[in-house]
Amino acid sequence: MKTFLHVGCGQKFKDQTTNAFNTNEWDELRLDINESVKPDIVGTMTDMSSVDNESVDAIFSSHNIEHLYPHEVPVALAEFKRVLKPDGFVVITCPDLQSVCKLVA
Repeated sequence: MKTFLHVGCGQKFKDQTTNAFNTNEWDELRLDINESVKPDIVGTMTDMSSVDNESVDAIFSSHNIEHLYPHEVPVALAEFKRVLKPDGFVVITCPDLQSVCKLVA
């Protein structure tokens, strides 16, 4: 069984991530800053100290990274790398703000 870390999960579970993770092959480990959404781990993208080094096969982060300050992005990505197994991978989705600005301007 493989494990993916659902970073900034909010109230969503693996069936609301991608079809690839929504299988019996994947266990979901939910991480969020908000205790009220009942994550497995309370933490942030920039401090995942409760997650062991090289302990997850994948990371899923949807519409979270754009909420970081620019100087926090490298810290979050370093945390992602730290907790991933050597052959792991990351799925990050975020809005394309430049395209939106072109439409509004």
